[in-house]
Parts: sequence; structure tokens; C-alpha cells
Amino acid sequence: MLDEESLHRAADELAERDPHLRAVIEKHGYPPLWAREPGFPTLVKIILEQQVSLSSAQAAYDKLLDQINPLTPEEFLTLDDAELKQIGFSRQKTRYCRILADSILCGELDLAELVKQSDEEVSETLTALKGIGPWTAGVYLLMVLRRPDIWPRGDIALLTSMQEVKQLDTRPDNDVAAEIADAWRPWRSVAARILWHNYLSERAAKTDFSGR
Repeated sequence: MLDEESLHRAADELAERDPHLRAVIEKHGYPPLWAREPGFPTLVKIILEQQVSLSSAQAAYDKLLDQINPLTPEEFLTLDDAELKQIGFSRQKTRYCRILADSILCGELDLAELVKQSDEEVSETLTALKGIGPWTAGVYLLMVLRRPDIWPRGDIALLTSMQEVKQLDTRPDNDVAAEIADAWRPWRSVAARILWHNYLSERAAKTDFSGR
């Protein structure tokens, strides 16, 4: 499991191997660990983050916590479709989170057991549920279980940042990005954090500049 110390050590190793990643670290510093707590609330939040901005997902999640806190599968299922729509859940995400809650309550999914499973087993366990695809499983592995060598396929911010950092003519597709990321084994999770860090830092800088 990655922690701050191992994250920095791995980032230093990647910087020695890849001058593009080294340039990001020299400009923006080490990436955050971005650790998340294991459990149902975090998976709900990751589902909310699918294909939308982090800010809009956070706004919906905050509204959900205003209604239910602590957020448990039992309490989530007390909200009807109209209430969830008002909070910011789409019809699909309402369905996905209901399936997730039901799976936990019936014992089909034991999130506590995931820590004992291999990366492949965790991915298979999570993606067996409707609404949890490779990206959602990858983010859970990377940020919650903090596995060191995960590449979350389908992350547009990662693909965009990879184009910028690696100075590519076009944004790579998922297959090309995965091939490039292979060079960062066994620290692909750290390389992903460096790319996310670049993506967020560059856009924050542009916002600050335009606001002055």
C-alpha cells in the first residue's frame, strides 16, 4: 500500500527514468497521495464522478451527505428516485448505486475482503456489478487500496495530461496510453498521480492568471 514515503521514493525513481515526468515534479512538486477511505460512501462518490467534472460530482455528494450522514447502504435505499434526482443522480447512477447497496446488504459484495485480494481479483469482483467498469475499479484500487501499479483506463484527464507531458501530437487512446504506461511499471499508480497533478496544477494556474 502506497504511503507518502513510498510515493515520494517511487516518484524519484520515475523521475530518473522519464525526463517528462521529472519535468512535472520539478515544476509542480510531488503529487498528492489522494488517499480515500474504503467503503460504500467512497464507491458511491466514484460512481458520481463517472464522466462528469470532479466539482459537479462533489456537489452532488455533498447534497447526499446533507440528506444522509453517515452514508450507509441501508440509509441510501430509503431515498426514492425523485429525491436522488434532486440531489444530482442521473437515472443510471441511481440504478448503479442501488445495485451496489443491495449487493453489500445481501452479502454478495464484502468490501472489507478486497484488501486481501490481488489487483486482478479486486477488479473482477467490482466489475461484476452493473455500473462499475474498469475505470471505477481502477480508481478504487489506486486511491482506496493504494495499490502501486494500477493504470485506470478511460480517464480523460490522464489521457489529456499524457499528451501534454509526453508532448504528443494528439491525445492517445486507451490502448496507446496503456502501452506508454507500461514503461512506468511497477509504479503506474504513481505515474498516474503525477499526470493528474500536472493536469490540475496547469489548469489552476491558467484560472489564476485569467482572474488577475
